[in-house]
Formats: sequence, C-alpha cells, structure tokens
Amino acid sequence: MAHVVVGYPDLETTFELVKTIVSAGVDLMELQIPFSEPIADGPVILKANQSALAAGTRVDDCFRFAHRVTQTFEIPFLFMTYYNIVFKRGEERFFAEAKEVGIRGAIVPDIPPGEGESYMAAAVSQGVDPIFILSPTTTPDRLAYLAGFGRGFFYCVARKGITGAKTRFSSELEEFLGRCRGVTQLPLALGFGVSEKKDVDFLKGKVEVAVVGSQALRVLNASGVEAVGVFFRGLR
Repeated sequence: MAHVVVGYPDLETTFELVKTIVSAGVDLMELQIPFSEPIADGPVILKANQSALAAGTRVDDCFRFAHRVTQTFEIPFLFMTYYNIVFKRGEERFFAEAKEVGIRGAIVPDIPPGEGESYMAAAVSQGVDPIFILSPTTTPDRLAYLAGFGRGFFYCVARKGITGAKTRFSSELEEFLGRCRGVTQLPLALGFGVSEKKDVDFLKGKVEVAVVGSQALRVLNASGVEAVGVFFRGLR
C-alpha cells in the first residue's frame, strides 16, 4: 500500500504520482487529506502536508481528486487524515461523500473506537471501512477489545513514535504481529519504517500489506515522479 499526500507538491503532480505508483504494481493506496497538525507523521510527511496546505489544497479538492483517481484506476483507494477534518465536515457528510467518490476505507489515527461510536456508525452506514491502529504497546486486553471493531484490515504500526524513522525488523516485531494475528482474522497491514525490499521480504507470511509512505516521498523529493515508480517496482 502506497501513501500519497493530496496536493503535494501540487494536485496535477499528485495525479501523475498516483499513475506512476499504480503502474509500478501497488495493490492499494491511501490518499492523505492534508492537515496542519498531523500528529502521527514524521518530518517528511509533515512537510508535505504543510506544503500542500500552503499551496491552497483544501478538503473539497481532495474529494474531487479522489473521484478522479477512483474513476481512472482499478485499485482500492482509502482516505487517511485526522479527526478534526472529519468533525468539521460532519461525520455523516464526510462518509457519504467518501462513498460517492469511490473511497473504500478511512484511516483516522486519532479517533479510538471508545470515543468514535458516531464516527464508526457513519462510516459503516456508507460501506466505508473504518481502519483502526494496533501498536506494539497495545496490551493483550486492548488488542482483543480493538479486534471487535475491525473492518477491512488493521493497520499495525511497527514501533512507537511517528512515521519516517528507522524501524528494526526483528523478533520483537514478529512477536507483536503474532499477537495481532491471534486476535483477528482480518488482513494486517504494517507501516512506519518500511523502506526497502528486505523489509517487505521480512513481512511476507506475517502480514498481508506492507505500507510505504515516507521513503517514497524522500525519493520523490530527491529524484522526481518516475524514480518513485522505479522504487516501488524494486520492492516487489
């Protein structure tokens, strides 16, 4: 699964980026609606969010962009953003419009199930899967609790902290993923630090989805859109 920030560096380049990544063989993609305080994101994605906002990207633009890519490409697309975006638009409106533009799921890391009953109800009523986060610090009881709310897949974070930092792909990570697998039969996605083919190889048989975000943005910033396609092809 690839991660792109809508409107970075501009909307047309984001579309070309999506086109290139899809052509490289990515199976699904999260479209980040930029937000001023993306608390789960490290400096690379944070800067992309800030640049997209500074360039004038707004939520309406992101919905129009989502409709364009879902009508153009056959892979599933999800929204990733923060709860304030959903709250300000209105939960029911947000998910009704998400369904209308072809979005299949939503990753909103700062709304836990215990505080998100209306959020979940609005999503499920429109057939949009609310994707929840599992982390290495989640207790066994909490894992079992969260498993009861699962739809689509679970997003497992490889470590504490924010996106973009180095992750140790180790026995401890394997043990965490085993605990996740023990509470759900839904697919597992693993993000936060997947940056090269050996990381993807480590995850084979342990999760169904490897999530790549910050490293692809680093490649984009350094070498441009076509280099991102080469990068993703090299991960497969």
